[in-house]
Amino acid sequence: MKPMARLGVGIGWRPEIAEAVERLEHLDWVEVVAENVCPGHLPESLLRLRERGVRVVPHGVSLGLGGADRPDPAKLAALGERAVALGAPLVTEHIAFVRTSSPVLEAGHLLPVPRTPDALDVLCENVRIAQDALPVPLALENIAALVSWPGEELTEARFLTELVERTGVRLLVDVANLHTNRVNRGEDPSAVLDGIPLEALAYVHVAGGVERDGVWHDTHAHPVPPVVLDVLAALRERVDPPGVLLERDDDFPAEAELAAELARIREVVTVTGADGTGPARLAPAGTEPPDDPGGIPATGVRADAEAAPRAQDLAEEAGGEPGVRGGAALDAARTRVGIGQAALLSALVAGTPVPEGFDRQRIRVQARALAAKRASVVAKVAPELPGILGGPGPYREAFLGYARRRPMTSGYRRDALDFAEHLLIQDLPADPAARRRLTAWWRERAGARPPGRLVRWARALTGRAA
Repeated sequence: MKPMARLGVGIGWRPEIAEAVERLEHLDWVEVVAENVCPGHLPESLLRLRERGVRVVPHGVSLGLGGADRPDPAKLAALGERAVALGAPLVTEHIAFVRTSSPVLEAGHLLPVPRTPDALDVLCENVRIAQDALPVPLALENIAALVSWPGEELTEARFLTELVERTGVRLLVDVANLHTNRVNRGEDPSAVLDGIPLEALAYVHVAGGVERDGVWHDTHAHPVPPVVLDVLAALRERVDPPGVLLERDDDFPAEAELAAELARIREVVTVTGADGTGPARLAPAGTEPPDDPGGIPATGVRADAEAAPRAQDLAEEAGGEPGVRGGAALDAARTRVGIGQAALLSALVAGTPVPEGFDRQRIRVQARALAAKRASVVAKVAPELPGILGGPGPYREAFLGYARRRPMTSGYRRDALDFAEHLLIQDLPADPAARRRLTAWWRERAGARPPGRLVRWARALTGRAA
């Protein structure tokens, strides 16, 4: 596998800190959540950064490549469009599932895939589909998890190594997630780093979190703790990472604090010069490794091209037709993976029984975390709702009550509309003026008249009967 071009040290670009990011010194690159930008209307801040030569990498969160279903062509096309619009050298996503199709449920969060041969076969095929559709190389991130699947047959390192060997995909190693899984699942970060093909490393994520009651929450809303920097240092001992990025998604600190965190990260990844006389920082953004002047982005050679013969061999070994990757056997694996994922997600968001073998207490913790995240994100995409409902407290109480009975089946914007309709069906809020405001809000966004009293009565009756 050819070495990755240098990115340098960067930060996750977010609208709330856009101005601060532009003022940061020695900034080599930024990463943007792909679903939060529109290719035809890029934020002015991103355009200014690009004019300065700062690279921008789109980071997807909604593909769900670890899910039982094949990737959504529309989502793949959208991710590719953003890569082209941003002039990105690669795109990144996660090794996770985020939804099920039977029943139709959305997690609104990244959930772990079981480390089994079935799940690996499905993931590899989904990755190949994505690679064929995307205009630039793809890298996948290891995720943080609160729960472990029972009966897993592969270690994290073996799972990731097989994935790289079979697809040629690159790895985005999140050292904060390695620490999270050390606390929550008893996994040794050093064993993972020793066992994965670090030559496939695209770049590294660093982020903060917090521990509560023996559970580490990967919040991206706290300073990066020393234990996470220790994992970064352990990675640095093994490889010179092409890029390192600080993630921060909430409770944004002052600009000086962001700059100080970046400085600490730079210090960890500072290396000794080849002559041993002194420190030499990561090469500037856009430079290529000396042993491969072309590099992946400069030549346009896709990282997965080298893996195509191996993928073909695996397909034939599995008994499938060339290019089909297993045929009926893969379809059967998709079915088995889908049944397991649906059972877990339904327990998390719909209150169904916890599948056998899972830690019930951890499932409860994860379910509460998913509901809380759902409430927070809906408040961000529909900031008028807390005001209409009397403030953050009453809004949160009302939304969590709604979420216990209504799992999310589409995106957060649809969820906000469904929440508002749910309240109106029950003649809520109780204050007539607030109810009129909510009705107007719903009507403006739904493009339809809200349900009349007779329809509301019928729906409420149906809901009670169910």
